[in-house]
Amino acid sequence: MVKSLKLHYLLVLLLSSCSVFSVSKDTQQFRYDSKKKDKPSIFSLQSKELQQVQAPISMPVVAVYPTAFTDQTGQRKSNSEFALFSTAVTQAPNNLLIRALKHASNGKFFRVVERVGLDNLVKERQIIRSTREELDEENRIMPLLFAGVLLEGAVVSYDSNLITGGAGARYLGIGTSVQYREDTITVSLRMVSVATGEILVEVMSSKTILSYGQSDSVFKFIEMGTELVEVEFGVSRNESTTIALMKAIEGAVLELIIIGYDKEYWKYEETKINEPDCDAQCITDIRG
Repeated sequence: MVKSLKLHYLLVLLLSSCSVFSVSKDTQQFRYDSKKKDKPSIFSLQSKELQQVQAPISMPVVAVYPTAFTDQTGQRKSNSEFALFSTAVTQAPNNLLIRALKHASNGKFFRVVERVGLDNLVKERQIIRSTREELDEENRIMPLLFAGVLLEGAVVSYDSNLITGGAGARYLGIGTSVQYREDTITVSLRMVSVATGEILVEVMSSKTILSYGQSDSVFKFIEMGTELVEVEFGVSRNESTTIALMKAIEGAVLELIIIGYDKEYWKYEETKINEPDCDAQCITDIRG
């Protein structure tokens, strides 16, 4: 009986090692590198293409208001058992946009002014001003930096189950199966001139969200059909929606920067060599 069970488990492991769905293996290697035992930090997830973009001669001052970049999809987390009221997309995507702007060219491209916590900032400045007046200090507080352009947009689409698939095999009660699903998230970003209200640049960017699952099972009668052995186990891996959204936003910011260079909204130093031929490939790489 023990030898029979060992043989069954060996067959299950053998079937599990077979690639029954070619894209699943690519997904595992590309999205989840098996060589890295430690989970990647949030800093390692920052796109190198955005960090290495060429810095302009003069850094433009930009502002992002909390209501100017929101989730417009209303997508809920998927659950086949019961209804969930949690949203699938973060309700503060403006924080990811600010992060992408601050990391462009390693912080040397945009000057981002605080507008999310503007009320708190104004109150604190009033306290400083009041304190200095009471102490008869002549040092005035510096004026706030105003933005020349506003960045606005939204998470405009979350399409689930765009591509689904799977495969499985079972022989003499021993089986294995693989499932695959692909979702897509899309963001829209535009740059608006504060002086004229004109929309200077408008871009859209999308990113895929991959899900992969694999399960193995054993259903076997032993000891002349009088005893039943049933074993089932599996694993699933889902790409983070927040990280996918961050990548989509970074791709939109990079495309906005490239279009801004083409339209001469900002200029780079002439001593440095620009590589326009790699622009399209950089945007593709950043979206994955």
